[in-house]
Amino acid sequence: MNQISRRVPLVDGVAKVTGALQFTADLNVEELLYSALVLSPRPHARVAHVDVTSALAVEGVHAVFWHENTPQHHYNSSIWFAGQEALADERMFPPVVRHVGDRVAAVVADTEEIARHAGRLISVEYVDLPAIFDAEAALAHAGPVMHDDGIPTFMNPVAEESFTHGDLDAGFAAADLMVETRVTTPRSHHCAIEPHACIAKPEPDGRILILSPCQSVFAVQAVVVQALGVRQDKIRVVKTPIGGSFGGKAEPILDPLCAFFAQMLARPVMIRYDRHETFIATRTRSSVTGWMRIGLSSDGRILARETETLVDIGSYCTGGNYLPSSMLQRLVRLYDVPAERFRGRAVYTNTVPAGAFRGYGSPQIHTVAEITLDIAARRLGMDPVAIRLRNLINPGAIEPWQGLDVGNARGRECLMRGADAFGWKARRQPGAGRGRWRRGVGVASATHINGCYPGFHEETTATLRLLPDGRAELVCALHDLGCGADTTLAQIAGDTLGLRASDIVIVPADTDSCPYDLGTRASRMTYICGEAIRRAGIALAEAIRTAAVLELNTEVRGLRLEGGAVRRPDGSGLALSDLAARLGARGEELPAATEIYRAQANPGSYAAHFAEVEVDRLTGRVRVTDYLAAHDVGRAINPMLVEGQIHGGIQIGIGYALYEDVAIDPVTGRMRGDSFSRYTLANASEMPPMRVLLIEEGEPTGPFGAKAVGEIATIPVAAAVVNAVNDALGTELTDLPLSPERVLASVG
Repeated sequence: MNQISRRVPLVDGVAKVTGALQFTADLNVEELLYSALVLSPRPHARVAHVDVTSALAVEGVHAVFWHENTPQHHYNSSIWFAGQEALADERMFPPVVRHVGDRVAAVVADTEEIARHAGRLISVEYVDLPAIFDAEAALAHAGPVMHDDGIPTFMNPVAEESFTHGDLDAGFAAADLMVETRVTTPRSHHCAIEPHACIAKPEPDGRILILSPCQSVFAVQAVVVQALGVRQDKIRVVKTPIGGSFGGKAEPILDPLCAFFAQMLARPVMIRYDRHETFIATRTRSSVTGWMRIGLSSDGRILARETETLVDIGSYCTGGNYLPSSMLQRLVRLYDVPAERFRGRAVYTNTVPAGAFRGYGSPQIHTVAEITLDIAARRLGMDPVAIRLRNLINPGAIEPWQGLDVGNARGRECLMRGADAFGWKARRQPGAGRGRWRRGVGVASATHINGCYPGFHEETTATLRLLPDGRAELVCALHDLGCGADTTLAQIAGDTLGLRASDIVIVPADTDSCPYDLGTRASRMTYICGEAIRRAGIALAEAIRTAAVLELNTEVRGLRLEGGAVRRPDGSGLALSDLAARLGARGEELPAATEIYRAQANPGSYAAHFAEVEVDRLTGRVRVTDYLAAHDVGRAINPMLVEGQIHGGIQIGIGYALYEDVAIDPVTGRMRGDSFSRYTLANASEMPPMRVLLIEEGEPTGPFGAKAVGEIATIPVAAAVVNAVNDALGTELTDLPLSPERVLASVG
């Protein structure tokens, strides 16, 4: 049954729209206690004294926890597996708070209302310490990252990455044009509909079970083990449905606390943040300052490029030490640059920690590079599409940093076919419009990865088995973030077995029942997990055909799986449910197959986005009036879900370009955009008509030719919009977001 390239509805869609699907905060757990946290109002201070007397006197309060009565183990919330080397600088409750919103104490009570009330009664004495809110100023706070005894110093830089390729001096010397820019990108927040939540409960065997809307059950397990200082076999994690993540739930923030409280009180405990707490006490996209210098020939060829990035990772390392290398990895995969120098640094500041957010460094570095390239094109008097075509890599290129083959890279097709569909040449009229209103168009190209190869245990295991009712069960540590990954992967399994996607029963990710997997990150689910599932499906199909030979009195060679049955060449056959019944009646085990897939490649996904904007020179407001996204996806397993991913990515990117910034106050360190009423998103009324063009040229190493689209969908958007604004106004704006104030300042 052909399930590939079909617009199959979400396998959990009905449950979602009817309210039958239960999210973490909906779960009915017997004897459940509730915890509320006390968060720091200070950006940097020593917690000198915590008086919990009044809180403990409140009826219904079971316990109060703070740094003196909780584990003092340092941990890193971004690790993916046990034993992973990472800078461990977090504690459940630190004796020194390092940002507004840092954890100070927690109350556990019979109800959430009681816990929050008691939390307000806790008296905390702080001794303020010097605070740093600016990344460039943070560079002066330099020193070793760790003391000799392994205690973190919170000195800078936390991480640094350098790379040189080719003869930079010769490239710049031969250039006809030199362009230098400074581009800044803001901190933005994930704004998932579901706030952060977690439940932990003791099990009869003495373990702690964690129910978590996470992106990796094994990452949760590894972090909790490190934070509590317990054995791995003492912690079991089961994934619950996620009401949106975008990377914000990649790190277990509440899980270590929740597990410890449940362990100490021998009762189930829930922690759920409200919206304000989710803003100030979880993660954001890191803000970045990028400096780029490029030398070009008169015909637009990039001869040399020098890039420096300064990444503000906030008050704790989390995964910030990987960001400089992550940006470099993405940067060198897009254009064929003969001479390149890169330097990236990540620094602590006394602000909310940064973490994964849809692209993990890619939106920032592509924004820097694509705005710079557009400025160069304008100064050369060259078409922005033409200058990109002059420099884009070709399929099979070897990128210079890791030496990886970029695969069937179709960035050129994205750019050419996208420009044609958008009507680029006809629309490109610099400064179009008169008087108050100006129209402009912009373009940006982008690339992204497909998984974590060659590092980080990039493999997964998938098991498929025939069920008595003729359906198939899939056991693989899958983590659908709400975007339809389970549906896509069920389509892959169903196609190999002659079943519908709805006939694939997906077992929730569980550290007890699923083999290890990295989880949903690095655009790897379809490309890595999908290939493991495809191979397991092929193996199960062969096992089913073999088992059916006796029942159908024929040879394996002529049998095929179709429409939920094993069929002979003439179309007659046996329903899989009947086959299962006959095998069961004879006491035989039902067919099953397990495949371990280890990645051998990391091809690039490519895209070209085109934006049209209208700028009001009186108010400084920018409106995106039309948008087209061309994406090299290899093959779309489910075109409807692929288009949906791209639509969502465009929404995030428009917000990133024009509106979104949590805006840390430079004096107090407080977050100004700390709620939906104070943080501006691109809502429905701000969204333009969107067209999606899928380039399906196939990727030989991907399942049925597919590769990733989830993260790349948002990566080129901001640059395309900013380039359109600069086209409309004849400006060279480089500081995001393009607030009305910034736009007005640029037009005088």
